[in-house]
Parts: sequence; structure tokens; C-alpha cells
Amino acid sequence: MKFLRCETVEKYKGKKIAIIGAGPAGLFAAGYLVCKGWDVHIFDKMPEAGGLMIFGALDTSVNKEKIRKGIKELEKVGVIFHLGKKVDNKKFEELRKKFDAVLIATGAWKEKRLNISGENLKGVYYAFDYIVNYHLYKYGYRKELPKLKGTTLVIGGGLTAVDACYIANEVGSKKILLSYRRRVEDSKAKNELLRLKEKGVELLELTVPVKMEGDSKVKNVVLAKTEIVEEEHKHVPKIIEGSEFSVEVDNVLIAIGEIPTPAFRGIEIDTNGKIRIDEKFRTNLEKVFAAGDVEQGPSFIGKAMLRGIKAAKAIEELLG
Repeated sequence: MKFLRCETVEKYKGKKIAIIGAGPAGLFAAGYLVCKGWDVHIFDKMPEAGGLMIFGALDTSVNKEKIRKGIKELEKVGVIFHLGKKVDNKKFEELRKKFDAVLIATGAWKEKRLNISGENLKGVYYAFDYIVNYHLYKYGYRKELPKLKGTTLVIGGGLTAVDACYIANEVGSKKILLSYRRRVEDSKAKNELLRLKEKGVELLELTVPVKMEGDSKVKNVVLAKTEIVEEEHKHVPKIIEGSEFSVEVDNVLIAIGEIPTPAFRGIEIDTNGKIRIDEKFRTNLEKVFAAGDVEQGPSFIGKAMLRGIKAAKAIEELLG
């Protein structure tokens, strides 16, 4: 994947730009800005650049060697990567003082919670976190990974849930169930879910978890059946009273969606946690911009890339 947006880098313009986040939005922004002669530094909490393209997607879904090749091209023309350290509020203020512009491209790494009884039991994991840790383990950045033996229940109906099923199978689960509150045909991942069914995953359509049971470790999940009803011109799943039933499990992977990575102190966000920006990708703080999933919510890689380039052009306009 080529992040560099030129064949020849322009003469250095004497100003520095900090990009927080080495995912698609940040990398494409860097690829544009370095071509225009700006001094670009990328900061990321992970030990390797690439964001969710490296740590959040299966190798079968993304060509990671091409991504790594594109990152090396950025390094060769002068983009400096600062990896393995999370930017906290104190570091964010330091970057604002040291750099002429700061772009926040931290993505959507925080998982939604079910907020039901038993969610904190051992054996219950958030799928997105587990997938990231699985790749950290696979690439040698961590020594251990919790094993998923026996029966694993995956909760959700999107692509994260699909990937969680494949990984659960790879790390040792003998039986995999997937609970989805809607019908399979309603999911954007319909085809992927049907492929899982062909591979032996038991799809529990129109079900939703209401509580998890166990002493210290999860043993059962109580599910309720749902029906799709129309409310305020929307079709929403609603629990059918008295329809609860229990399934025995050894592990649970919760995959009901992600929300933007929490913003830094002083940054204005909306009710969904997204950073507020104007038409020029500017936040409420001077010289601070935002692009990608952190300002638009979870989306596809291509859209985050485009937002990163547009934000880079807005930064160029400010500094030009």
C-alpha cells in the first residue's frame, strides 16, 4: 500500500507537524505532507506502525507486507516514527508547544460495553481487544495470549464478530456460537456470516444476552429472543418477554462495536465521543486538527485514508 503521494519530495519548508496515530488516516496524511516539504513526526502507542490495518485485521483480509513496505517508504523520505508510547494529556500539550500543527488520528479503539450482569467474569473478553492482543502475540510483541478452549460465544454481527470467530477457532475453541440481535440478512457482513455457518459456527439469530452467570469464571450466558419492530420509522430489535434461555460457555467475545478513542483534555467531542471539527478539519484548539475514525466514527479503511489526505491539505493551507 502506497502512502507516499509523490515521486519527489519538495524542499524543506521549516515547519514541523505532529501526527498522533499511525493508522490509515495518519499515514496518508503523512504521505501527503512530507511530499510538500514539511517535517512530519508520527506518534503511536503500538510497537509497529499501521494501526488497525496491522493489529485489527486478519492477514487474510489485508496485505500487511504491502502496508509495511509503504511505511518504510515514508521513513526513507524523512517521516519520523515515535512508537510504543501512548500520547497522554501531558505529552499532547508538549506536542502542541513544540510543533506548528498537530493532527489527531487515533481512530476508534474503545469498545462498547453490554452493561449487563456478569460482564466482568473471567473468560469474558472484548473481541476487538482480543484481536489486537492476538496479533501482538502472533508478531512477537507479547509473550502470552489467553486461550479459548471449549465453547466460545461471540456476541455481535459485524466484521469484528466474524474475525473473532476465526481467531477463536484458531486458538483452540472446539465449538463456536454467534449471537446476533438481528437477522443475518440484516447484517452488512451477511456473506461472511453465512460462510461461518458453512464452517460450523452456530448462528443464533434474533437473540441478545441479558446476563452472564458463573462464580468467578463465566459458565452460562442467558439469552433472550428478539423480534424486529418499527419505532420512529426505524426497525429495531426488541426483547420478547419470557423468551430467555441459557447456553453453557467457556469463553465469551463481545463484539458489538467500537467508539472513537477518547480525546485529549480540552478537545470538544459530541455525544457519541467523536471529536468536533469544522469544514477544515480544525478542532476547537488552535493548530489542532482531527481526521479519520476519531472524528467520523468507525468506518472503512478507504474513508479514513481520504479524510487523512483532506486534513493534510487543510494543515498545508494553514501553514502555507
